Amino acid sequence: MALNPWRLRLLADLATYGTVRAVAQRGNLSPSAVSQQLATLERETRTALIERTGRRVRLTAAGVLLAGRAREILAAMDAAEAELRGLADEPAGTVTVAAFQSAVHALAEPAVAHLAARHPDVTVVLLELEPHESMPALRRGDVDLIITTADFAGAELDPAIDLVPLGEDAIVLVLPPEHPLAGAEAVTLESCADQRWSFDVAGSYMSELATRLCREAGFEPTVICRFNNYMLALQHVENGRSIAMLPKLAVDPRYRVATRPLSPSLTRRITAAVRRPSTPRPEVTAVLTALRTREA
Repeated sequence: MALNPWRLRLLADLATYGTVRAVAQRGNLSPSAVSQQLATLERETRTALIERTGRRVRLTAAGVLLAGRAREILAAMDAAEAELRGLADEPAGTVTVAAFQSAVHALAEPAVAHLAARHPDVTVVLLELEPHESMPALRRGDVDLIITTADFAGAELDPAIDLVPLGEDAIVLVLPPEHPLAGAEAVTLESCADQRWSFDVAGSYMSELATRLCREAGFEPTVICRFNNYMLALQHVENGRSIAMLPKLAVDPRYRVATRPLSPSLTRRITAAVRRPSTPRPEVTAVLTALRTREA
């Protein structure tokens, strides 16, 4: 039985992205074409790899096992290709990068543009994943590189993971421009006890951080909305309906809001993380170099 690498990649992508439609969009295919190729892979392996429940699909235990092996096979093939390309000293290949929301536009996209000009044969696949999601994805081999926060990396002293500092980002209070606190040089959280808040979704890095800081300041925040999109939070604040606590990188200048540092001040360290490879991958190194060139 000879396994087709392309079909293995589709199965691995299904394990990563969760839906046939997402796999199809990533591969510039139709959903029916993806389904046909996965069905062919099932026939080739003589194994049920996918369970279909209505319009949804999920991997069987065998599918999960093969998807994991597929990542290993594809990584070995990519490493072999990288070694051959390395003979020409020109990075090439695909690098999958996961970044938290505010880092996508502020760090990852500028780095990708910088990389495209210098190494056009390197393709970057960019995913939005929060820190608590991206590190497990890196360890599983779903992604090649992540942009995360050092205080949430979960990789301290892990010999399999290399951490590369990228910079620091302040956590700021975001206010409507005419808000009484907007005139202060810095704002204590105690002075915000009676405010209405916009928070990130429950369980996310910023939601957990903001909740903890408010409680340490002696109050339970009155959260009137939760958004998984910082632009929606900024719009809500701009309209005078709430205040927010956000990373400075997330504050888009197109929104008419006031930002003030917290007192005491608070910053987070932004870090790139990669698996320590058995053989060098020039394309991953090229992405890291572009990120450090475009660091915050």
